[in-house]
This record gives sequence, structure tokens and C-alpha cells, in this order.
Amino acid sequence: MYTFDEQSIVQVKKILSSSKNIVIVAHKSPDGDSIGSSLGLFHYLEKLGCNVKVCHPDPAPYFLEWMTGFDQIIDAESQFEEVNKQVESADLIFCLDFNAMSRVGIMKEMLTKSDAFKIMIDHHLDPSDEFDLLFSETSSCSTAQLIVDFIEAMGDIDLLDVNIGEPLYCGIMTDSGSFRFPSVTAHTHEVIARLMRGGVEPYKIHEAVFDTNTFDKLRLNSYAINEKMEILDEFKTSIISLDKAELERFNYVKGDTEGLVNVGLSIQGIRKSIFLSEGDGIIKISFRSKGKDNPINVMAGTYFNGGGHANASGGRWDGTMEEAIAKIKSVLPEFN
Repeated sequence: MYTFDEQSIVQVKKILSSSKNIVIVAHKSPDGDSIGSSLGLFHYLEKLGCNVKVCHPDPAPYFLEWMTGFDQIIDAESQFEEVNKQVESADLIFCLDFNAMSRVGIMKEMLTKSDAFKIMIDHHLDPSDEFDLLFSETSSCSTAQLIVDFIEAMGDIDLLDVNIGEPLYCGIMTDSGSFRFPSVTAHTHEVIARLMRGGVEPYKIHEAVFDTNTFDKLRLNSYAINEKMEILDEFKTSIISLDKAELERFNYVKGDTEGLVNVGLSIQGIRKSIFLSEGDGIIKISFRSKGKDNPINVMAGTYFNGGGHANASGGRWDGTMEEAIAKIKSVLPEFN
């Protein structure tokens, strides 16, 4: 592991020692990795005696509320002035799980204007040069895994405890597809073993994330699979779409469609799965694929204003659902 070189870690320690106010930021539309890495780093920095705040662009889904410190996250969607105040007073900002300022939504302008020293820790492709110090490891299965590596590089691996470890385990678990994606390595399992030695009990986290459903969520997912899934055999592709009216019909709340894109990918013979949902005036698109020889990020980046990992990417369409689906079908032959 060469991500956290000795010279850079010395620089981080020097900056930490002189920083009075630290802010942790992650990307818009938070997930298990962005929340988990943020709270893991938050608890670690608090243990060092730092004054630190977690400020995110928008609220996290309800199935992550069990994490210690979740209630201390300030989101700009509901508390914009408070978030702006924290960013303005920050000496140091940790930018986690995103590779460019365009990923932080309504926080972009305040972060860009801030004179604070900005440290990026991330695993996405093509990091921008908007940060003062970059720790980028695109082969890592998650940013949460990189936070464990960061703590070890800082010489503080013995500080790992349940509060630090549980959110980091959650981040690794969710971003690795419960340890089944190709990005999972022997090092990933070594990191998990270290978290367990710190007191983390994996079964509790799996239950908290995957066995906490509402009846409406189950009804929505059943409807999506039974009524809205389309299989394109010639392209070995599954497509699920849900428009605004359909989401409202099942009392949708953020997080209810989490993981739905992976259902299509679980079908025998399917190698690409695409999920579209209508929200915030756009069509949000999740792309998944199987195999190192079957990347999906090129499609997301070329045609849908997105990108991400080779087998897991996101995108958007500024038009109707029908237009988005038609566009997907028209470009699929290029990626067959």
C-alpha cells in the first residue's frame, strides 16, 4: 500500500496540530461508504482531541441512523447557514469519497471559496486537482477501507474501537457489495480482521443495514421487480425504471431503492443492470456490470453525464424517463 506515503503523513500531522476547526465533507446523495468513512474519521479525530464537524450536502438514508454520531451530521439541505458557518471557520477540510467539487451539490461554492487546507481521501477514478493534498487509491474497494489505512499510516491503529470501526465496516461492506465485488482483496479482509479485533461485530451491522425495512419499501421493491423490470436478452441487460408517481404511490423515502440495481444483476445470464428513478427534476441512473472485461463506467460517462468505477457507476438524464430508456437501448449495442 503506497497511498499514504511517509512525507504526506508528516504533512498531515503538522496541519492537524495547528488546525482549530476541522470539517469532514462527503458527496451528495450519501451512501454507506460516504457516511461510514465520515463517521469513522470523525470518531478518530475526536479521539485525537480535534474539534471536528461532519457537514454533508443532504440527509442520509434512514437505514444508516444506527451509527454512533449519525445525529451529529449537519446537512446543508436543511441547515445551510450552519454548514456555511462551519466551512467558513474551518482550517482543514477532509473531502471523503468524491473526486471533484462537482460531486458536493449545494456545497460546491462554499467549499471552492474556502481558504481551508483540503485533503481528499477517495477511491474513484480521475481525481481533480481542486485539493491541496490527495490520497487516491482507485483499486480500493471503498473510502472506508482507505480511512483504516490512513489511521494505520498515522501510527494510530491501536486507537481503533467500536465507534470508529462500526461505520468503517459498514462503508466497506456496502461499497463492496457485501464483499463480492472484484475490488475486494486479501487486504480488505485483513482490514476487516483488524476492525473485529477492535470490537466490531459484523452480524450486528449486516442486520442494521439489510434487515431494517419498512413495509412500503418492500412493496415498492416487489412492484419494481414484478412490474417494471425489463430483460434485454440480446444485450444480457436488465432495466428497471420508477417515475415520480410510482415512487409517491409507495410513500418513497430516501434509501428505499438502495440495492435495487443489484437485483437485476443477480439474474442468471445478466451482465449489465441499469436502474432509473425520477427525482430532483432529473432522471437518476445507476449502472452495474459483472466482470473485469465488462466495464459500465464508459457508457455512464459518454452518454449520461456520469462515471465512477468500472463495474459500478452513476449518471443522469435531463429529460423524460421514456427518452432516457430509449437512449440506453440505442447505445447498448456499442457495449455488448
